[in-house]
Amino acid sequence: MDDVFGEESAFYSKAEDYWKQVSPTVDGMLGGYGSISSIDINGSKKFLQKFIGEGQGKTGSGFALDCGAGIGRISKRLLLPLFRTVDLVDVTQEFLDKAKVYLGEDSKRVENYFCCGLQDFQPQPGRYDVIWIQWVIGHLTDEHLVEFLRRCQGGLRAGGLIVIKDNVAYEGVVPDEVDSSVCRDLPLLHRLVQQAGLGIVCEEQQLNFPEEIYQVWTLALR
Repeated sequence: MDDVFGEESAFYSKAEDYWKQVSPTVDGMLGGYGSISSIDINGSKKFLQKFIGEGQGKTGSGFALDCGAGIGRISKRLLLPLFRTVDLVDVTQEFLDKAKVYLGEDSKRVENYFCCGLQDFQPQPGRYDVIWIQWVIGHLTDEHLVEFLRRCQGGLRAGGLIVIKDNVAYEGVVPDEVDSSVCRDLPLLHRLVQQAGLGIVCEEQQLNFPEEIYQVWTLALR
């Protein structure tokens, strides 16, 4: 896999440089596909609502973490309507600054805006009911993704859930030189989740996205 990621520090610095050039808008966050935002959020809401509630196997609605949050598109439309308090983490400070405005009145329920790459981010132990990780795992090397998922597991409250929603390759690993990322196939993603000591509670493919983009899968882990 090292040949895919190249020199590690360059893999990360190129991605940071790429995102610094991206417009802090929904369209910018979605690579020009801002029109799919509602389909994406509605699919995520149906998926997540299966797990929130009272009783065995359910997760609480107190705290959520939005990983690779950008300007807070997912926090605004998905997490803040479902959770009392949300934290955002993103590598680009400009996006987090914009999030404070974009989230409007609901920004009062955001406790922390962490500016940090996920390879270096340490979630507070035992804090979160849900850690939501969308369209960002391709910016982590395999080793760092496994380590990050382990740290996320430590950041969960009892009954908490980690959710990954991301592009999935049809076979192997597809590098993207433009934004310095990779797209992994589902079998590899399963192996990395297993290496992190997590189990897959549920997985679903997001439907009704444009045919020309990657397939997108959502995985609930604990």
